[in-house]
Amino acid sequence: MNAFRRLAANTRGRDLAVGDIHGHFGRLQACLDAVGFDPALDRLFSVGDLVDRGPDSLQVLAWLAKPWFHAVQGNHETLAINHLCGGRVDLETYRAVGGGWFLDLPAQAQRPFVEAFQQLPVALQVETADGPVGLLHADSPFSDWAQVPEGLDDAAVREVCQWSRRRLQTADSTPVQGLRALLVGHTPVPAVKVLGNVWHLDTRGWSSGCFSLLDLASLTVVSPTADA
Repeated sequence: MNAFRRLAANTRGRDLAVGDIHGHFGRLQACLDAVGFDPALDRLFSVGDLVDRGPDSLQVLAWLAKPWFHAVQGNHETLAINHLCGGRVDLETYRAVGGGWFLDLPAQAQRPFVEAFQQLPVALQVETADGPVGLLHADSPFSDWAQVPEGLDDAAVREVCQWSRRRLQTADSTPVQGLRALLVGHTPVPAVKVLGNVWHLDTRGWSSGCFSLLDLASLTVVSPTADA
């Protein structure tokens, strides 16, 4: 896995980002249809947590194979990796947060999912006309984005990227330097919340809320109401 990945600007269509999906690809597709998403021109970026909780987690491999879909590795993907690869996972907790679909698969059936999750970067940088936009699952461990690529070699840094809730808990509005915006999920919010230049996108589309699609070019939410 290359933990840091850069993607050039989309000069043909829109770049949209979405918060945690958690196994609700059917709801997500309905949301994309509602905003006229064109897979021939547009791209969709995910801040991770693609699986668990919802009924469509088995569809994740098909979505990861789509050339227009790009995701970072969330903590739920890391749980699957750790479980199969000998890391420490509390199985009772994992099942309680929706991992039963994965735990109940035989090991040989788990492997294709883990291999796909291992290929996901921890951090993404997407170019836009007005400057780069970063994506992490939870938060940046550094105040300067330039430190992220090399820092990802450190397990403690990756843990912050995938697990931290500090920024929201402390209402920290310090911007992350070197980025136009940083997009994250992990901690559910009732509506898209911006602290500094950090956009929190997990508006519970997988639960009682709705998916919020953010247009990277304009930094505007294009799906502000319930989609299904």
